[in-house]
Amino acid sequence: MSERQQNTAGHAAAYADPLGEPFLQTRFAVPARPATFLRRPRLADHLDQAFGTPLTMVDGSAGAGKTLLVADWAARLGQPVAWLTGEPGDQRCGMFWAYVLQALRTAGLPPSPGVGCPAEAGRVEHRLLARLADDLSGRERPVVLVLDDFDRVACAPIAEQLEFVLHHAGPGLRLVLVTRTEPLLPLHRYRAAGAITEIRDAELAFTADEAAALLELHGLRLPEEATRALVGRTGGWAAGLRLSALAAERSPDPEAYLRDFEAGRSTIADFLLAEVLKRQRPRTQDLLLRVSVTDRFCPGLVAELTGHGGAEPVLAALHAQNAFVEDLGQSWYRLHPLFGEILRAHLRARSPGLEPELHRRAARWLRSSGLLPEALAHGAAAGDWNLTARALVDDLAIGQLLGGLRADDLAELFAPMGPEATGAAADLVRAARDLSTHDVDRGLAHLRRAEEHLTGRPADATLRLSCLLLRTLGARLSGSPGTAEQAVAAAEELRGEVPARLLDKHPELTALLLTHLGSVRLWAGRFDDARAALSEVVSGPGGAPTALPRGDCLGQLALIDYLDGRLCRAERTALAALTDSETSGADHPRRTGPDLGRLVLAAVAVDRGELGRAQTLLDEAADGGSPRDPVTATSRSLATAGLLLARDEPVAAAAAAVPTVPALVTSPWAEARTALITSAAHLAEGRPDSAVKVLDDVSCAGEPAYAADIAWAQLAAGNRETALGLLDQMRTGDLTGPRATVRAALVRARDAEETGDTATARKQLAHALLEARPERLRRPFLDAGPRIRRLLETPSLQGLAAGWLVPDGPGPHDGPGPAASDPPLVVEDLSAREREVVGGLADLMSTEEIAADLYVSVNTVKTHLKSAYRKLGVNGRADAVRRAREHGLI
Repeated sequence: MSERQQNTAGHAAAYADPLGEPFLQTRFAVPARPATFLRRPRLADHLDQAFGTPLTMVDGSAGAGKTLLVADWAARLGQPVAWLTGEPGDQRCGMFWAYVLQALRTAGLPPSPGVGCPAEAGRVEHRLLARLADDLSGRERPVVLVLDDFDRVACAPIAEQLEFVLHHAGPGLRLVLVTRTEPLLPLHRYRAAGAITEIRDAELAFTADEAAALLELHGLRLPEEATRALVGRTGGWAAGLRLSALAAERSPDPEAYLRDFEAGRSTIADFLLAEVLKRQRPRTQDLLLRVSVTDRFCPGLVAELTGHGGAEPVLAALHAQNAFVEDLGQSWYRLHPLFGEILRAHLRARSPGLEPELHRRAARWLRSSGLLPEALAHGAAAGDWNLTARALVDDLAIGQLLGGLRADDLAELFAPMGPEATGAAADLVRAARDLSTHDVDRGLAHLRRAEEHLTGRPADATLRLSCLLLRTLGARLSGSPGTAEQAVAAAEELRGEVPARLLDKHPELTALLLTHLGSVRLWAGRFDDARAALSEVVSGPGGAPTALPRGDCLGQLALIDYLDGRLCRAERTALAALTDSETSGADHPRRTGPDLGRLVLAAVAVDRGELGRAQTLLDEAADGGSPRDPVTATSRSLATAGLLLARDEPVAAAAAAVPTVPALVTSPWAEARTALITSAAHLAEGRPDSAVKVLDDVSCAGEPAYAADIAWAQLAAGNRETALGLLDQMRTGDLTGPRATVRAALVRARDAEETGDTATARKQLAHALLEARPERLRRPFLDAGPRIRRLLETPSLQGLAAGWLVPDGPGPHDGPGPAASDPPLVVEDLSAREREVVGGLADLMSTEEIAADLYVSVNTVKTHLKSAYRKLGVNGRADAVRRAREHGLI
């Protein structure tokens, strides 16, 4: 060939592909960025790492912003970048490499003439590739080659050739692949060697802050919450955000549009249907449409929905193609949320009426696979309430409707269930829903209908056990101990017929049965039996399923301790109820334990003279709504009445003590305590005879918890012998709490003082002080009147009262006028948590160490310290410790 012919051939090679056609210059152009393009520094900084690795891969779904990201980065490099946009025709080796070489020339980075050009479209000489690699390896500055839309190049020989050139070019080539799918290169080797920079779909997604900045470029400013909702709906997908913003610009109310736009009728839908769905084979399109009704799917569920097996490779391929199918692991997948929304709209238009059937199929498959929450959601979406209710009951999960972390979700799920749903399971769900909201009459009516369905028919054990659980709850809410005992006994006999795996799966069922049984026993005054049932729950299986009944039981155990007159133990147990509920997440509107715990703490605070704290606790308990059962309702009434009485509001106290929740069986302790408060109100009004008359019908007057209070009223009415007789009949020992013994000692002290036996009065008062001090029980002394309080000024008694009942070292009364009749109380007492924090100070612990020891935040410790300093009247750690020790608080 002559020199002229060689030059002509070389010139032609520079301007024509192997087929003799001119090169398409648009394929070499770096795409322009629109005016609304947002540069994201975190991604740009990551791309800068491309100079440190031979291979960079930006791998994401359609519209993820891959190309514009790399184009912006290339434009800012300050050096030539060879750019080539892939085409389907690039499956031929010769054509692909001809375009690569032309891209280098177009960028001003031409290979040496000795490299040559492919002569054929379908093949390329190996020596050309070797010469190209050698040419690149000898360059002073590495060549940056960007291959955009590389997913269109699905030819294995091209991948092998590209790997050969990349490997042998060494530091002379930096290859950037922009693709929707992973290329056929040996990526594992690059990853193992740390020789690849990767930006994938998750990193390409817009954050809420980036989305807000993008919307501002479109002239849109949304509240932070609205922006986060849009990011959640689009999954941070770049094209979805941009297309939404463009459409919102034309809307009179952009914020409303972005909140409520119909994805199935938007430009986003057009984009995804064209770019993703229609690129798939018809059978794969049908698969995507059918799985769109689910939140996640696996090959087995796909087979149920499509009627075809072998879905695993199809799903894996869709994920590999970045076709908006995300791999969740363990063979489970899910659709991009916006893609799923659009597919569902397309399914409804393409196959009307198919969606409910798909939900029904999904519900059945998920139910048989033990995935109850998802099965219930699909059953409800299908509108098949009989299937949904039966799935819940057959799984022995009816207790989850009564309380726990899923109770509100389940109540909302079953809210649309109408009368068309028939059968025992549907009526059981209705009964559980009503009883959980304390509509007792309606709930029991539904329960009776469910039981009628089972009468005379062989019923599944789970149905009957669910009935018994609801029967026990109904007995608790209506105050019927006998009914509860019968139901629990029947449930115990039935347990053997229920699969053990279900009982193990749902420990809340047993916990709820015992909780309700303990409550009715408490109501009946059978404290020992109640404690046995409640303690079994507390010591039983822990975790979220039993969190609510466990907290409920702790609250009831605290009440038993309080009714026994043991304030410190009641306080500890009530605090445990609150802590357990807070740490388990069970402190929500269906709670009982936290409310009852606060009510017990309020009653303890009244007995200790901490009226402000008592009011705060009552207010917090009131936030839980109206009382739930006779025990809680009565506890609230009595705690409120006790506070009003302590505030010298006897009329209001007597009114507040009246029970607000009816009960089929009268509670002996509720009746007695209501009468005692009413009697104390009459005494405060100066009506001792009326006070005694109120107590005539108290059935448990001989009980230590009540006898001393009744004796106090009798003594005030002048019935000395009756009062002392009651005290003589009191049973003493471990079952008599400090409150009863303190009150009894005060009755004897008052009697002795009134009869002139001062020595005996002081002796009894000393006994009362010794009993009351560990419990910090102040209220009986405050209610004892000025004659008893004057005795406290006796030097021999001052040491017993100092620091917790009266201030340290009061001096003798000096000067004209009478002495004050009410010695001031000590500075406001510390709460249990505040004592723990100050105790940490005494142990020389830092704030951080105290926080770690108590499992609370440092800010919480600081808050407790501020409160403790205020109550102790000090300004520093050392003074707080000294003051607390002086008062016997630590």
